[in-house]
Amino acid sequence: MSYEAVIGLEVHVQIKTRTKMFTAAPYVYGAEPNTLTDPVVLGLPGTLPVLNHAAIEKCAKLGRMLQCTIAEQCKWDRKNYFYPDSPKNYQLTQNEQPLCIGGKVEIELPGPSRNIEGDHRWVQLNRIHLEEDPGKLSHEAFDTVIDFNRAGVPLAEIVTEPDMHSSTEAVAFLNALRNLIIYADISDCDMEKGQMRCDANVSLRAVGTHLLGTRTEMKNLNSISNVKAAIEYEIARQTEILDEGGGISQETRRWDVESSSSFSLRSKEEAHDYRYFPDPDLMPVVMNPQRIEQLDSQLPERPLDKQRRYQSDLNLPYTITSVLCPNLQLCEFFEAAIEVYPSPKAIANYITNDLLRELSDASAYGESSQILSDCKLSPTHIANLVKIIDMGVISKQIGKEVFTEMFNTGTMPDVIVEKKGLKQSSDSGEIEALCREAIMDNEKAVTEYKAGNIKALNALKGPVMKATKGKANPAMLDDLLKKLIDNA
Repeated sequence: MSYEAVIGLEVHVQIKTRTKMFTAAPYVYGAEPNTLTDPVVLGLPGTLPVLNHAAIEKCAKLGRMLQCTIAEQCKWDRKNYFYPDSPKNYQLTQNEQPLCIGGKVEIELPGPSRNIEGDHRWVQLNRIHLEEDPGKLSHEAFDTVIDFNRAGVPLAEIVTEPDMHSSTEAVAFLNALRNLIIYADISDCDMEKGQMRCDANVSLRAVGTHLLGTRTEMKNLNSISNVKAAIEYEIARQTEILDEGGGISQETRRWDVESSSSFSLRSKEEAHDYRYFPDPDLMPVVMNPQRIEQLDSQLPERPLDKQRRYQSDLNLPYTITSVLCPNLQLCEFFEAAIEVYPSPKAIANYITNDLLRELSDASAYGESSQILSDCKLSPTHIANLVKIIDMGVISKQIGKEVFTEMFNTGTMPDVIVEKKGLKQSSDSGEIEALCREAIMDNEKAVTEYKAGNIKALNALKGPVMKATKGKANPAMLDDLLKKLIDNA
């Protein structure tokens, strides 16, 4: 029998605020264990929660970025469970009345090659609700260390509908979601730091049917590659069980990275196991429609919308926009450069090829320049480099040399050109003499050019460029070679 996978994701995203969800205690990743707590975080008797309004607004902004409806009112519930990372033995969450309802995320599925745009579709969301993060357990050889620094951090849980059918779609969704969240400055979504975490719900059903099968929930998916591997493993595992006439148990399974396999943690809890009830210490939150409108006006352009605009308005190819647009910093750098000198394609080429290459090389050697904001190169550097190339001051070939010098030193391109004597030579007498010499030394290339092979001219350009150390004006060189051969 043929089966169709049905996949839903639950994505937990730490909201970037100065303080925690229900207390003024700060949170900074990497602090010494248990140094960022207070009586509210630890659930000591007599403490009361105080709402973090910035977290509520940021979650509402996230909801609008993901095209959700913002509820007129949301309320807080206690999710009761005992686990060492929960100091209060309950988690404050939004079970019955979430802040954000519905929503959707546009994804792009890979094309037949990296350079070809893929198909686009929408993944439907069920809800986004706010809750507080639990602490962190670190399992060592014979001990488990509990760190409550993370406990109480504002956490947005983004729940999709069972609307995906392959690991490829799940990966495309997570990449698109991550880009949207970073664009809106809700979170940095660094999965290595736990700022974005994912659980995957997977079930199978016979192809052609609409009834959902029994699902399992995959935990411990701390990277997008692990999400992909875990989903593929679970599809294969369930397929084998069904093919052998068995049944799928509804359970929570843990993904083991080392063995690339999963194992059962527990039978799947249902909602009533948590004994949800409204929190008596927190009033419902009534959302102000005027404030939601203000948040709407602050939303940035979505990444795929920006990509379409770059392609239509700036005539940039997909190969460039697919590199630029997932990275907000690169887009801001690019747009600042074309404000200085409006040559989008040339500037984008330098950013997506030369700049990213140099940043990658610097990163390999552990230099701070790997971070774009710390780079010595500014948008003005690249804009001015493209400008002097367009003006014929230097050739594109020399431009590569100037770019490397700019990246390493932060010196402006015109200063480098002047200092190193790199100005393009337009001395027609000198270049003509070198052209005549190249023609005399390479009769084969001349014959091929006369026979209609235009590319044969490159064999004549090489010696002239070498003799002038790349300074010969390419346009003048082309004209002189053609003229000398045609008039011979």
